[in-house]
Amino acid sequence: MNDLERLLSPEGRALLDEVRGTDPADELAVATRLRRTHPADLVSAALGQARLRQRAVAKFGAEDAGRMFFTPNGVEQATRASVAAYRARRFADLGVTSVADLCCGIGGDAIALARAGIRVLAVDRDPVTAATARANAEALGLAGLIEVREADVTEVDTAAYDAVFADPARRGGRGRIFDPEAYSPPLSWAVEAARKRPHAALKVAPGIPHEAVPGDAEAEWISDGGDVKEAVLWFGTDRPGTVRATLLPGPHTLPGRGLPDPSVRPVGRYLYEPDGAVIRAHLVAEVAEQVGGGLLDATIAYVTADELHPTPYAHAYEITDRLPFNVKKLKALLREREVGVLTVKKRGSAVEPEELRRKVLPKQHGPHAVTVFLTRVAGAPTMLLGHPA
Repeated sequence: MNDLERLLSPEGRALLDEVRGTDPADELAVATRLRRTHPADLVSAALGQARLRQRAVAKFGAEDAGRMFFTPNGVEQATRASVAAYRARRFADLGVTSVADLCCGIGGDAIALARAGIRVLAVDRDPVTAATARANAEALGLAGLIEVREADVTEVDTAAYDAVFADPARRGGRGRIFDPEAYSPPLSWAVEAARKRPHAALKVAPGIPHEAVPGDAEAEWISDGGDVKEAVLWFGTDRPGTVRATLLPGPHTLPGRGLPDPSVRPVGRYLYEPDGAVIRAHLVAEVAEQVGGGLLDATIAYVTADELHPTPYAHAYEITDRLPFNVKKLKALLREREVGVLTVKKRGSAVEPEELRRKVLPKQHGPHAVTVFLTRVAGAPTMLLGHPA
């Protein structure tokens, strides 16, 4: 708290401007120079904040990250700005004008909600985290829409707000927490809090078991740039009890229709690799129907088809070769075809991609590129070679 207060002072802000963009290799020299005219602990705090801002660019963009304040845990756990903005638009589309943001962290979601024109009560019980959220609201000119309160979220009255957004802590002293009832606060508490308002969204781990999703919630799995970021349980939508996968940028949203599992079929000309959000949402069948395909194996989420049907929900590859798993044969084939760039993907195989690359790539790298899929076809370990379609 003391570090943040001092960084918010005129001297602290001036130091932050001076150390902006400092290369890690130059930190010692910069610190030595600045300590001649500034307190050593303030210089250290400014350089530490500069490092956090550099890390935060990936989530918040350079402009916002350069003005915001962060804690190490805050950078790690904050929602990516693109995901927060998408969720804020969904709230706005529901007609929500005010949200109680419970477990607000450093304020990433509150910022997105405020930018969507929604009034926000942002609550966190940690004093430093709450102070950081307040500083961020002010730094981005959103203090008029965001009230930050340091409090236990379980004691906050949300009756004055249209909706609740809750992001329970999913990390403990030993790392990630996988049991929803071990979240802080537990998922059961968050669900009850959600049901008290007309609308709500609960951010949960993307690995949440489908059986843990309440029957009156809509479950949405979200990926950004191909990386699965989170799952959200929505209350008060027009599709309770359903699932969807949403891919950003876009957004592209694939709703579940309760299709049966696709049938297993022979390897076709094309292989489709569904997005991780599609797989987490158990919507591989919807993708298979879109492309007119089936599964390579009943237990693996690779879809194969005879024709190319572009879809945002899966990457398509044209398959050129099918081989039983054999390292020597693969190495000989890559040498014959002068392959220098090898991408290895796997599902249903214990082989590590990096290890395979080291074993099979020729020392004299060729000009061609190949993607190899290590998988099973009808239960048999198989290598499929191809390239993006």
